[in-house]
Amino acid sequence: MLKLKTVHFVCADRDEVFSVDTAHSVRTAKVFLDINTDGNVFSVHVRTDSEITIKELSAEFEYPFNSNDRIFLNGYQSWTDSYEHSVSGRMHGLGRVPSKFAEKYALSQYGDYNIVDYSSAPGELHGWSYGYIRNGSEYDFIGSLSEDTGFTLLYVKTKEDRIYAVKDCGDLTVNGDYCGLKLYMKSGTEDRVFDRYFDRLGVKLNEEAKPIFGYTSWYRHYPDINEDIILNDLCAMSSLKHKSHVFQIDDGWQTAVGDWLSVDYAKFPEGMKKIADSIAEKDMIPGIWLAPFVCEENSELFKEHQNWLAKDENGGLIKGGSNWGGFYALDIYNPEVREYLRDVFNVIINQWGFRLLKLDFLYAACIEPTSFRTRGMIMADAMKFLRSITQGAFILGCGVPLASAFGRVDYCRIGCDVSLDWNDKPHLRLAHRERVSTRNTILDSVFRRQLNGRAFLNDPDVFMLRSDNTSLTPSQKKCLAEINALTGGVLFTSDDVSGYTDSQLKELDVMMALREAEIQSAELNRGILTVCFTLRGKEYIRKYNM
Repeated sequence: MLKLKTVHFVCADRDEVFSVDTAHSVRTAKVFLDINTDGNVFSVHVRTDSEITIKELSAEFEYPFNSNDRIFLNGYQSWTDSYEHSVSGRMHGLGRVPSKFAEKYALSQYGDYNIVDYSSAPGELHGWSYGYIRNGSEYDFIGSLSEDTGFTLLYVKTKEDRIYAVKDCGDLTVNGDYCGLKLYMKSGTEDRVFDRYFDRLGVKLNEEAKPIFGYTSWYRHYPDINEDIILNDLCAMSSLKHKSHVFQIDDGWQTAVGDWLSVDYAKFPEGMKKIADSIAEKDMIPGIWLAPFVCEENSELFKEHQNWLAKDENGGLIKGGSNWGGFYALDIYNPEVREYLRDVFNVIINQWGFRLLKLDFLYAACIEPTSFRTRGMIMADAMKFLRSITQGAFILGCGVPLASAFGRVDYCRIGCDVSLDWNDKPHLRLAHRERVSTRNTILDSVFRRQLNGRAFLNDPDVFMLRSDNTSLTPSQKKCLAEINALTGGVLFTSDDVSGYTDSQLKELDVMMALREAEIQSAELNRGILTVCFTLRGKEYIRKYNM
């Protein structure tokens, strides 16, 4: 297991550097550093009776890596690729992307590229919040218990037998008690280490949130939806022999991202209440998509409420990415923004009747920290605020740093968007780690499977069994469908199920049966994904060519 080597703390005010190699306390004129190991928990607390600015807080551990170890380090947010690596694995940032392309599409805003200096050296890997080293069925787990005070970067250098835990709290001003690093470290079986971690976190799941099967409009129609399309697909889903629990309308119902109370009446002439009522009449939960913390440049919100937008330290607007021609983050601490969102949610839930809210692009709330709030603090505040205004509706989180969503959403995406092809064009595979990719989201679903039923119910994105409007091969569609069924608490499609052939309906029957299975192990080796699971007392092995 991990052995502490040093704790490194830099305080800007006095330019003090503390570097210690054992669990004890260090005191100077302004700072009391409490370093403690209590069972499986390692912590570093900072206490001060006057204002200080933290420049760095990290811990270095020794770890004896073996050549056959597999390393998992959770990616920055929902869409960031997250799967097991070998000890010589590599991670690529945006270094391979032409700077003009990266700047044009604001690729750095989607992930951690402005936070971490990526190394392309073999065995130098990083992730956020939790991770593990696996040798066979034995897991050496490390996970943060203090992400609400600042995210924790886990950095591995396998050739040096080192693991670093770095608090994302640079330039944070504190006065009083600050819980810096707080790490849970445990060895054991997969279930044992993950069960104990979430017990320590104290995550409580909503008992009313059950595994769901249903429909979302995005992956066949994208934003090109209207009332007739939605009602036709609703009728098709209601005719299946398998009960559909949720019918969710995705992006395209509003006039612009950010203008959530401005319905596109050219598409939905009778408004959104009519649609929600129609869904409820089919005994399904009405669901709807929105991105509450952002607005696009073409929105009325952007044009009329510039004071609602989040700004960086230089007073510039914080861009969230390139979707919809470019979009910007809202200031979640602005009272007018909060009042606006309260009104939006009240209308959508209580007037229109939607009971499941897919809340997307949530990472935008915490792109830039402030002097008094880390990214982790901001994201925790944002998620708590969302929970407080949803009035009992279910939340499906998406595009969110996952630790901030633990126990605060009912369902959560745990991978990038599915694509209509397998892994995009070769030149686009060099782009950011959050890119659209069916292959990547399958791996995300497999290697984040342990979150399902512990942190929330996993949403592995949609499956596609249809024959049209996709270039996925039959074996690729089968792989996607089976992995979604095996790993998720959410099982959605965007297919027109009325067109399913007998063989496609039989494949759907298989998927429904697989939802009862339990994965025993999974491994990616030389492009082959091997998944072992039990179902109704029998053991099965699936191999997929990735």
